[in-house]
Amino acid sequence: MTRRLQLALGASLLLLLGVLGIYLLSKLTPYQETLKHGPAPEAQANPYLAAEQFLRTQGLQVQRADGLSIISDLPSAGHTLLLLGDRQRMTPKQSARLLAWAAKGGHLLFVAERLWDEQDGKSGDLLLDSLGIQQYQAEDLDEENNPAPDEPLPVDGDPQSAPAADGAAAAADDENHAYPELTQLYLENEEAPAYINFDPDFHLYDAENRAHAWANSDAATHLLQLYHGDGLISVISDSWIWQNQSIGEYDNAWLLWYMSQDSQVTLLYRADRDDLLSLVLEHFPQALVALALLLAFGLWHLSMRQGPLLLPASRNRRQLQEHLRGSAEFLLRHNGQQSLLQGLQQDIQRRARHRHPGFERLAVAEQWQVLSRLTRQPSRVISQAMRPPPKQRLAAAEFTRQVANLQTLRNAL
Repeated sequence: MTRRLQLALGASLLLLLGVLGIYLLSKLTPYQETLKHGPAPEAQANPYLAAEQFLRTQGLQVQRADGLSIISDLPSAGHTLLLLGDRQRMTPKQSARLLAWAAKGGHLLFVAERLWDEQDGKSGDLLLDSLGIQQYQAEDLDEENNPAPDEPLPVDGDPQSAPAADGAAAAADDENHAYPELTQLYLENEEAPAYINFDPDFHLYDAENRAHAWANSDAATHLLQLYHGDGLISVISDSWIWQNQSIGEYDNAWLLWYMSQDSQVTLLYRADRDDLLSLVLEHFPQALVALALLLAFGLWHLSMRQGPLLLPASRNRRQLQEHLRGSAEFLLRHNGQQSLLQGLQQDIQRRARHRHPGFERLAVAEQWQVLSRLTRQPSRVISQAMRPPPKQRLAAAEFTRQVANLQTLRNAL
């Protein structure tokens, strides 16, 4: 193939590849695809992260707390404490400290956690029981005993301000029935209420008639506000409205700002800390299972017997033969076969010295000849019996035969 032909083939191949590339590019269609990776790790670890950031964007000073120990250093005046965490293990002393903090001028907002028990006369929620507030299932409401009030919250969160005008509530009465499951919050000088999607399954009832303002849906009350000393206490039926997935719905975010405006805010996500066992169960369940299995196998191993239990033999049936057999088995187990064979050989040599003076000064071959003459045994038997025992362990049959030969020689001397 000439050089000119090679260049022509190369140019043709390049031209073909270029045409193929242009064709493929003409067939390609660009498109955009959005990949959703889900919430960030910070949002997954903190269900109220969006609420915390929203309050900061409104110019409020916000801090986060993980325990009630912060109460001792938290000023009451001009401060709002949002107690959104679980309070199942709250002690009466901690509950009293919270109420005392609010009485000094603080604003305490917490979530009603338990339902009222008619038989016990209490709910078990220390804060609710101390304030005379009862929580019911909305479907179990008795309208005669627990009427749903219609008065609005005070304007701008000011405890001294007047309730909303009845005209604004009456003007929006028809609009309320369009959203019966939403909670309406009326403000003075506002034509339309704010809508919050509290869980409609729960109802708050002020048994001691202490609440000065409230917010309710068509069938239940979901927010109560009452004076406590120089401070203010707000009780809500649930806090899911302020979690990351719900704070952007309706006027949920606005309500959070309204309840904490003109104050410093502390969000308390947990009323108590998990103990070590709870943390290990949450983060290392596999390690606990492995440890439990290891302990179980260890106890099972220690409880196993190494052999069957033998009852002690009666002293009346013990004989000399049994003692001799036991002693022999003990020596064999602890000293080995070589020690027993060497003991027999030394006994034979000691007896031979009594029968033949100067026996110990003879050579080994001459000693074997003397033993053959004294015992009338062949030299082959003598050599096999008197040679040094091997270091490796003999088979049971070979060991028995060797012992029998040595005993025969000893008995013949």
